[in-house]
Amino acid sequence: MGERAAVAMSGGVDSCTAAWLVMQAGYAPVGVTMKLFDRGEPDVNGESTCCSLEDVEDARDAARRLGIPHYVFHFARPFRERVMDPFAEDYEAGRTPNPCIDCNRWLKFGALLQRARELGLSKLATGHYVRLEYDTGSGRFLLKKAVHEEKDQSYVLYSLSQDQLSYSLFPLGGLSKEEVRAIAQEKGFVSARKRESQDICFVPDGDYAAFIRRHTGKDYPSGPFLDESGQVLGRHSGVIGYTVGQRRGLGVSSNQGRLYVKEIRPVENAVVLAGNDSLFSRSLTAGDLNLIACAELNGSVRLRAKVRYRMTEQPCVVEQTGPDTVRVTFDQPQRAVTPGQAVVFYDGDTMVGGARIQKGEAI
Repeated sequence: MGERAAVAMSGGVDSCTAAWLVMQAGYAPVGVTMKLFDRGEPDVNGESTCCSLEDVEDARDAARRLGIPHYVFHFARPFRERVMDPFAEDYEAGRTPNPCIDCNRWLKFGALLQRARELGLSKLATGHYVRLEYDTGSGRFLLKKAVHEEKDQSYVLYSLSQDQLSYSLFPLGGLSKEEVRAIAQEKGFVSARKRESQDICFVPDGDYAAFIRRHTGKDYPSGPFLDESGQVLGRHSGVIGYTVGQRRGLGVSSNQGRLYVKEIRPVENAVVLAGNDSLFSRSLTAGDLNLIACAELNGSVRLRAKVRYRMTEQPCVVEQTGPDTVRVTFDQPQRAVTPGQAVVFYDGDTMVGGARIQKGEAI
């Protein structure tokens, strides 16, 4: 065996298969699992969650079958401070966050990578569907989309640094989900039969507002639904329960036709509703910029970008407006550009970088 490499094992089929692939690549893998909750887990209506006790046992079983060491690290405090608290604070401020981005940045490639380095492990492998290449011309590590784009996860990794990438391995980037499950089945991993989780690990039932109330211990008062002219249309149940583009659960009827959330105004405790045509933006501004393919963007750069995880990138022009800010102008208006979400831009299959959306600008 060669270098010792940590493998982030969540107990799912992807990370367990990644451990086997790392071994096949000549590394000596060490399974490492993050335990992110202090007491039990946020199990709602019997739904299993990521990083649950069952998942830890599944990761341990896979490590045993592979004959590799396995360690569990307790990161409940940093998970709360870096992921759960900001999640609640964003909703309070009228933004819609993507906690997986924060978890990757601060926990998986932050606290877990640091612990692996302290143990003398030279790499950290994960089960993300993405490819990593080193470009000798620029001297930079590049993140590229997975070969099978329907599984690509580069969007949630835009915030990684060159230092973090220099320690990273992504063995699943060239495989399909079916191929990964077939390997897991052949190796006898119990995860081969597990369902793929679609929800945020700490909100397994998808009720974000209920989680925020439990997490903060606060009550969020009702307030007005307004139309674009300021006319009151009804009452909302607390600003934390809404996101831009939302239609379901509004409970408002209007002679204006179907209504959607256009804007959340936490200072006024108001939610603005509008018709679908009012949800489109030609451009947006974003901050917390992180570039991977280059150190900075010079001038107006022709790229493709997406403003949500599950969408196809759209042609646009990206202009860096400050050390960590950008303006993105799309060829065609984009629906429901949402503050708090990420805009991630691509040059072909190379992920150039991304930023956190501050505001969409009307057509």
